[in-house]
Amino acid sequence: MSASEYAVANFVSNPLGFLFSPHKQWHAVARVPTNALPSKLLYAIVLAIGPCLAWYYGTTVVGWSIGDGEQVLLTTASALRIVIAFYIAMLGALAIIGYFIHWMAETYGSESTMTKGMVVASYTATPLFIAGLSGFFPIFWLDMLLGIASLSWAVYLLYVGIPIVMNIPTERGFLYASAVVGVCMVIFMALMGGVVILWEMGLAPVFVDG
Repeated sequence: MSASEYAVANFVSNPLGFLFSPHKQWHAVARVPTNALPSKLLYAIVLAIGPCLAWYYGTTVVGWSIGDGEQVLLTTASALRIVIAFYIAMLGALAIIGYFIHWMAETYGSESTMTKGMVVASYTATPLFIAGLSGFFPIFWLDMLLGIASLSWAVYLLYVGIPIVMNIPTERGFLYASAVVGVCMVIFMALMGGVVILWEMGLAPVFVDG
């Protein structure tokens, strides 16, 4: 890999770039050499740890309250099981979304690889990784606002990034990104169903006795 290719490959791993200069960041992603893409998969693997650590600490040390009620905390064992499942679910969902980004590429006149699809999905999730750090302080209304804002920005990133990285016209990229959003909604519903099943299997939260 040349020095310029190495610089591009490292530049695209800056999460703040996807918040403040998404067009520039996606153009950098489009220039990443194919042989450098596998290393970019570490991006999601590392960043997904942040929300897990945040919510583990927030739910076991800080806690939360409803109205004027007492502070609620989870046991460390229960929180650990939940955040591990959360981590696996995040990476699994990104892998599935990445697969569909790759699978649909030919339909919209683009060329892709499974790795490329997963990298696009990973970078798109950047706002969600960052917003997940709010778990250090579990304040319901604040976390909801940050969650909605980060989800909206992630969708925006997808619509901006798909035509740039996949090298297709904006109009076609809009349809492509819309199809990916549809896949994401199906995955979200499946995850909600999975949560119910896991709770029935013993993964339900266990609270610290007051």
